[in-house]
Amino acid sequence: MAFCTNCGTQLNDQSRFCVNCGSPVGANPLGPGYQPVPPIVVQPLQYEIEGHNLQIARVKLQPGQEIYAEAGKMIYKSLQVTWETRMTGQSLADKIIGAIKRKLIGESLFWTYFRADGSAGEVGFAGHYPGKIQVFELTAGQTILVQRDAFLFAQASVGVDIALVQRLGAGLLGGEGFILQKLTGPGAVFIHAGGDHVEFTLQPGEVLQVQTGHLVAFDPTIQYDIQMVGNIKTAIFGGEGLFLATLTGPGRVLVQSMTLERLRHELAPAEHRHAGDEKNPLRAVAEGAGGLASFFSSDD
Repeated sequence: MAFCTNCGTQLNDQSRFCVNCGSPVGANPLGPGYQPVPPIVVQPLQYEIEGHNLQIARVKLQPGQEIYAEAGKMIYKSLQVTWETRMTGQSLADKIIGAIKRKLIGESLFWTYFRADGSAGEVGFAGHYPGKIQVFELTAGQTILVQRDAFLFAQASVGVDIALVQRLGAGLLGGEGFILQKLTGPGAVFIHAGGDHVEFTLQPGEVLQVQTGHLVAFDPTIQYDIQMVGNIKTAIFGGEGLFLATLTGPGRVLVQSMTLERLRHELAPAEHRHAGDEKNPLRAVAEGAGGLASFFSSDD
């Protein structure tokens, strides 16, 4: 069964013209001189992730293959791999705007690019605290939203941009702040988050409630909000907090078992005397303007 290339109407096999819009069957709707843009072909990335809660990603670059990473995340490289620090963008204004965006999403002003010239080479990356590395193989145009400063490295075809939380309550009380990282394919992108990771695939209308600050990544199809649960007594004495991140499907959700804030609390308990896993909204309100400002920051 044939379909009209202009309006999509189903046609009979013998039809010469569309019965809906009148276009000739098989005609190019954008004119005879139009040449479609060829799809971006991304060479698959060869990599291995070794370790358990102190993982390292070992990437084997083929000749001419290039990746870019957050500054300071490279652990080692072979001699065949060259590196260069760049600011992305065509014009000076684009470079400045890109640098500002990177600072807002918790990254450095510059990306470091790694390329294998002449022959294959290897480069390794790791996070700065105990945790795991998660890989997303994104198709062209596919997007994933991740927490600030989670980005580790990606293929050169992957775009990193800023995404704003749509709901005021989620930005104030969600533990992630108002700003997220938006990663768009095609290509492989690697992120790092604390502890172990649990991935959920939510069906349409299915709801998952997560302790604030433990949300790592989710599909843009997920509805993200903050809801009040429990009561004041539980929030003050139970250490679980008064608000939970509420995620409604469809889509994927990635959760971490250990946050950077909790790790700091365990390593220096005297400096973190307040109960609770993340920033407690009740404590922030009590602290006044300084506490309100803390809402806009990440676990760092």
